[in-house]
Amino acid sequence: MSRHLVKGLTFVGSFVIFSTIAGCISTNGIAPQEQRMGDTELATDAAIAHANQEAGWPAEQWWRAYGDPQLNSWVQTALDGSPTLAQAEARVRMAMAMAGVAESAESPQISGDASLTRHRWPTDYFYGPGDLADTTTWNNNAALGLSYSLDLWGRERSNTERYLDIAKMTAAEARVAQLELESNIVRAYIQLSLQYAELDIGKAMLAQQQGILALAQRRLAGGIGTHFEVSQAEVPLPETERKIEAVDEEIQLTRNQIAALAGKGPGAGASIQRPSFKLAEGPGLPSKLPMELLGHRPDVVASRWKVAAQAKGVDVARADFYPNVDLVASIGYSAVGGGMLEFLNAEKFTYGVGPAISLPIFDGGRRRSQLSQEAAGYDAAVAQYNQTLINALKGISDHLIRMHSMELQQGFAAKSVASAQRTYEIATKAYRGGLTDYLNVLNAQTRLFQQQLVEQQVRAARLATHAGLVVALGGGLMDKQEGPREQKMVPETVDVRAAQGAGR
Repeated sequence: MSRHLVKGLTFVGSFVIFSTIAGCISTNGIAPQEQRMGDTELATDAAIAHANQEAGWPAEQWWRAYGDPQLNSWVQTALDGSPTLAQAEARVRMAMAMAGVAESAESPQISGDASLTRHRWPTDYFYGPGDLADTTTWNNNAALGLSYSLDLWGRERSNTERYLDIAKMTAAEARVAQLELESNIVRAYIQLSLQYAELDIGKAMLAQQQGILALAQRRLAGGIGTHFEVSQAEVPLPETERKIEAVDEEIQLTRNQIAALAGKGPGAGASIQRPSFKLAEGPGLPSKLPMELLGHRPDVVASRWKVAAQAKGVDVARADFYPNVDLVASIGYSAVGGGMLEFLNAEKFTYGVGPAISLPIFDGGRRRSQLSQEAAGYDAAVAQYNQTLINALKGISDHLIRMHSMELQQGFAAKSVASAQRTYEIATKAYRGGLTDYLNVLNAQTRLFQQQLVEQQVRAARLATHAGLVVALGGGLMDKQEGPREQKMVPETVDVRAAQGAGR
């Protein structure tokens, strides 16, 4: 074969190889399209703008602001023994273990194997005839193998970072579960406080109705009343007793709910006593809004880590388009024949070392589909993150509006109770003096207890709104620094492009 022909074939072969490489790394322009919201894209409303600018973030044990030792004890019990939190913590450990598995791919892999085999060689066309024909020998070997991925394109590094980000996302989601558990216990406890207040009102109503009945009976006995008045006074008593029993049922059910949230049985809930709240002023807001505000929420931090993990997933899929180069080496001993351990000598020593290259040539579009899948996953994570920011800011604004409204409503409710109390006292004195009938007393009494109930409902709503605001601010569980840096939330090897017609 002539030298020119050899050169020509070499050129053609090189051209084919490099053309194949160029074709296999083509992505056809596949890239993420979703853009994250910036710090200035979320406008705050008047409720947030006029919040206390000097206040700090909620304390981690925010429920202690209610000043109820029993509440503190039950929340701590829930944090220590709740099955819900146990599940969340188990998921965190699983995610960390998966991150460890991914990280191990970046390290050299060393394996060893050995075999001692007694082998019978037949007289056969394939095996002989020869020196080994119709003999029995030892066929032994022992070797150490090493493989190390050079990771020239950062595939293994990106995969490790992806799983670490997933682990951090899972840890933030565990904080979300913890905050939700704390909130549910506090809300149930507030509801229990309201139910005890309703029970007090019901018992007071029953006592006053019994007093009115006794007065009507005395008036009848004195000849200044009628049987109709006595009958009217007897009518509301059974319904009031029914309402008292219904409230007592609700109290027992709420006790069971608190116990279940804390991971305890109904027997433990029976020991819960009447709540005693001493709520101080509600929490204010820091001065940097809104992103600094939202960055302390566990759900926002979890969403940011999810975006970061998906960004690394895009990098992993992109690196899969390039050739994979591994360093492979082995040393050992191998021998056929001789004694059982005679293969362990210098003459039987063997070794091998060199690179192992795998090159994607044609995969039926699998790599492009994987990259497209990861890009779509990144877009979905960014969209979820954007929606989480919107929902978080709305939740904070809603609770601030409710807090302001509840403070005003509480003042109005107190005035209504005072007015209804005066009206009832006047009606009672007039009835005792024979200046009015029982119907006016009954109406005044009904309005009084209705206003007292409304006052307690407003108080409970204010307590619940306070809890909701603290939870909306993140419950003091996380700091913004626990989230990923901005540069981690975009792929390194693929540019994020704006979606066509998205108007962004």
